[in-house]
Amino acid sequence: MKKTGMALLVLAASVSLCATHANAQGPAGAGATAAAATSSSSGSGNSHSMNPIKWIKKDKDKSNSASSTDKNLLLTEKLHEKGVLAANSDISSTCSIFKSLNDCVAALHASHNVNLDFNCIRADITGVQTNADISGCKGPIGDKPVNLQEALKRLKPEVDAKAEAKSAEQQAKDDLKSVGA
Repeated sequence: MKKTGMALLVLAASVSLCATHANAQGPAGAGATAAAATSSSSGSGNSHSMNPIKWIKKDKDKSNSASSTDKNLLLTEKLHEKGVLAANSDISSTCSIFKSLNDCVAALHASHNVNLDFNCIRADITGVQTNADISGCKGPIGDKPVNLQEALKRLKPEVDAKAEAKSAEQQAKDDLKSVGA
């Protein structure tokens, strides 16, 4: 009799713990979102997520769009003054298909320095064929993206591609630093 009573006590305790554990996991099924919102607002009052993924900030603090637009305008003006960017274009539309602004500005400088069509360099670096006319490109334009040095080597083999790429990348770095981008 003692053993049966002890077994019933253990069984009752385990059922009680299982029910508490299941309740702690929150509601599931249809209406779970509403039930979870109700229980979290009236329950513990703790709005901190227990999901560790949400503890990590995924994106860096992005500057607000106004300051970003101002930096783009400053960079556009600076590149217009140097004759690197065509007078009727802006940096945002010109660099929209590049992965980074630095790569785009370096390509602009390289095309200006070695007297190449920017559309040819852009097509080679990004691997993206836009509606721009690239029929005047002297070298082969590949489907796969390449770095600036390789693009210069393909399009104008007579120049020192390594030196020109390094120079253009430094000019781009200086321009971006001067506008705070």
